[in-house]
Amino acid sequence: EFAGPLGVLQPVADGLKLVFKEDITPANADSILFTVGPIIVVLPVFISYLIVPFGQNLVITNINTGVFLWIAFSSIVPIGLLMSGYASNNKYSLIGGLRAAAQSISYEIPLALSVLAIVMMSNSLSTIDIVHQQSEYGILSWNIWRQPVGFVIFWIASLAECERLPFDLPEAEEELVAGYQTEYSGMKFALFYIASYVNLVLAALLVAILYLGGWSSPIPIELLSNALGVDPTTSWVQVVDASLGIAMTVLKAYFLVFLAIITRWTVPRVRIDQLLDLGWKFMLPIALANLLITAALKLAFPTAFGG
Repeated sequence: EFAGPLGVLQPVADGLKLVFKEDITPANADSILFTVGPIIVVLPVFISYLIVPFGQNLVITNINTGVFLWIAFSSIVPIGLLMSGYASNNKYSLIGGLRAAAQSISYEIPLALSVLAIVMMSNSLSTIDIVHQQSEYGILSWNIWRQPVGFVIFWIASLAECERLPFDLPEAEEELVAGYQTEYSGMKFALFYIASYVNLVLAALLVAILYLGGWSSPIPIELLSNALGVDPTTSWVQVVDASLGIAMTVLKAYFLVFLAIITRWTVPRVRIDQLLDLGWKFMLPIALANLLITAALKLAFPTAFGG
């Protein structure tokens, strides 16, 4: 292992080790499902990056139903986990796969309801439109101020969807050895970890886009330009604005990933019954109430709530 400053090379060494490691399929496993499972887990995560706008004009595709597409793809991942757990012919793997499916169903609904409140205020399912709606008055326009409850629900549900501590019940090492990935080795094993960490970054980017203004700066570039006596339509100001927008998106996502890592280090793992109770008995009613209150406020104050 690397020590000192060279420790940053440890993930590279681990990745190379998995690339060259022997790929083993258990004798009694379902070889087809065993191979397809990790692929189904990792593909939807990467496809979901299609709708992520890193900057005002830096997005792969502006789909009018982008948020709905992401929710649809995220619901596919547990199918791959359940498939992997079942195909491994291992009781720990099967329990891990079943936990993953139960956990996803429990937290997918509150997550969707919290996103629906944002969609209702923005009158659009496009991530580009949602960011534009938050960019008029700088930090004061961010959805986190109008949807604080939705922000908390979305963040907790995102951690549960990514199976990060304290919600890593499907792969709890102390209980299930490693859960659905117990029998995996080589690149198939690596695909699970790639999906997990790439999904965490995706969740952080989506929180930044939906609640923290995406590429918009806390202070609008127009106000800064006017304060400095510079024409905001000049080319170099536009270049600075675009570069700053990309940096803002990345920094917001980086901060949220940092929060997820701090949570992993400080919060103990919950029990499976506590996890399901939190999803069904607390987060689901709160998310539904938040959606109904948002709808009522939108009808009462259409200007302030995107009417």
